[in-house]
Amino acid sequence: MLWYCRFKWHQHTRADDVRRRVLEQHEQRTDVTGKIKGWYNLAGGGAGFILLESDDPQQVSEILQPYMDLMSWDVHAVYELSYQKAIEEFRKQLQANA
Repeated sequence: MLWYCRFKWHQHTRADDVRRRVLEQHEQRTDVTGKIKGWYNLAGGGAGFILLESDDPQQVSEILQPYMDLMSWDVHAVYELSYQKAIEEFRKQLQANA
């Protein structure tokens, strides 16, 4: 399962705080490396999102908790849609409802 984990730094958080924490967690939790499928920052800094892969929501919490004093998290389970298949399905559904 894929998880969209949006983050926003708390007002008191500094870039060096985040750098330090990421390095600390990297050294302690090598099992997380394969779980992170994408890490994106928003232009301007202080916010972004991570895509995590895990079938266990508790594991997602365990990965994010060490950062909760530095940033807030908004987490959602997500799934990928094929654009072309979605278009085809929407056409079928609209025709069936006409």
